[in-house]
Amino acid sequence: MSTRTPDPKTVLLRRGEVHSPADPFATAMVVERGQVAWVGSEGAADAFADGVDEVVDLDGALVTPAFTDAHVHTTSTGLALTGLDLSDAPSLEAALARVRDFATARPRDKVLLGHGWDASRWPGGRPPTRAELDEATGGRPLYLSRIDVHSAVVTTALLDLAPGIGNGVGDGPLTTDAHHAVRAAAFAAVTPAQRAEAQRTALAHAASLGIGSVHECAGPDISSEDDFTDLLRLAAEEPAPRVVGYWAEAGEEGVAKARGLGAVGAAGDLFVDGALGSHTACLHMPYADRDHTGTAYLDAAAVAAHVIACTEAGLQAGFHAIGDAAVTTVVEGVRAAADKIGPARVRAARHRVEHAEMLTPETVAGFAELGLTASVQPAFDALWGGEDGMYAQRLGAERARTLNPFAALLRAGVPLAFGSDSPVTPFDPWGTVRAAAFHRTPEQRVSVRAAFTAHTRGGWRAIGRDDAGVLVPGAPADYAVWRTDELVVQAPDDRVARWSTDPRSGTPGLPDLTPGRELPVCLRTVVGGRTVFVGPGE
Repeated sequence: MSTRTPDPKTVLLRRGEVHSPADPFATAMVVERGQVAWVGSEGAADAFADGVDEVVDLDGALVTPAFTDAHVHTTSTGLALTGLDLSDAPSLEAALARVRDFATARPRDKVLLGHGWDASRWPGGRPPTRAELDEATGGRPLYLSRIDVHSAVVTTALLDLAPGIGNGVGDGPLTTDAHHAVRAAAFAAVTPAQRAEAQRTALAHAASLGIGSVHECAGPDISSEDDFTDLLRLAAEEPAPRVVGYWAEAGEEGVAKARGLGAVGAAGDLFVDGALGSHTACLHMPYADRDHTGTAYLDAAAVAAHVIACTEAGLQAGFHAIGDAAVTTVVEGVRAAADKIGPARVRAARHRVEHAEMLTPETVAGFAELGLTASVQPAFDALWGGEDGMYAQRLGAERARTLNPFAALLRAGVPLAFGSDSPVTPFDPWGTVRAAAFHRTPEQRVSVRAAFTAHTRGGWRAIGRDDAGVLVPGAPADYAVWRTDELVVQAPDDRVARWSTDPRSGTPGLPDLTPGRELPVCLRTVVGGRTVFVGPGE
């Protein structure tokens, strides 16, 4: 985890709304040596005013814990922010036009990089062919990842840069090993200077949205060792969100590599399967639009061996698992590890499962039994859920309605940590909270308060820190200041909502996230007492 010396200043923030369980009516807060020192009322704040180094007049603004994005690919996010973004391309023709314009505008790039296309949302539903991309780029190397980053379309010139690929692949999107090979070839062309700029861009963008920590999910199939260690170093040396690093490499060698690189776990995107959009998520029953069940990368024995190795090394294990068969494999493997080394040791390690989109009642119960954290992305449901969304196309409407069961996980006592999987979906913390509270499947909606907790304190708990992600004395002074409308309490159950909005409940309010309402605007983000973002006019 990136660390830096906390700011030695003592700061009093006053005349605002401070979201804190220590005092649900707090209007002021004192920060000292990078920690929250006091939270309380405006009248009591007068006693601190003369003894601090700085007084910040909040002028009615809301102060909350900074968000934690529990699943990020930082360099890829920065490259997407500065490169070719096809996430809102309305058609194949529009996408190809953007490729032409981008190639013309970037004549010196060794490899053209783009991201975000989703043919399932285009008329005709077809991705570009290699010949179309060759024509659009003038024969230059091009890598275009699908929105889920589990497949890509490329030009012939990029295939020539990937040893062993060549003519051995078809014309469609590349998946599995072929995709990993062309991705590695494309990213090898990124210079250290370009990489550093991409990382700074991504972290600065995160900070501008009130994100104080990101969990970097790296690994040999995703990035490089230099990319990972350079990111940790940059975040430690420059004003930026904290970076918690995971290195996804299996077995005892992977555990040793993770420890040597400074990772907190051999976890993150250690692939048990792929993704639904690319038809590589591993399912119990075939896809509705393909005659197969996806791709399995690890079996239960491999999962068990990895969990044992991580637990004995004092590191977290974690797995990427999306399809119901893949999630079952993880539960079976972790249970086998618990049978061998003891369930208490396994539970104490707080191992993780990333995405966990297709769960059954049995696997939800398994997560609770084994102490697994579900690191999930509510924006996936907002983007792909619903009767006509990508989930329904891939699985049929009935199976699609079972995906991302946040309410069921919370009822079972499973810890949730929210993230974006950026660049798959963009940094958007309040939008993420909204997506969970207004899930497309109503019975899986959770309260705004529960969703907010999963996106703040949940990310800290996922790395074994129960003392952070909340504004109480002694906690790290990681907070964000927001301009927002009147605070409310929103809950999916009207009886809960009626009590929670009663002042006697002592429930601190949050912004009204009803769809269609404007989301809060970040004015300032502070990490360890140090300001990492100040909005225009502040």
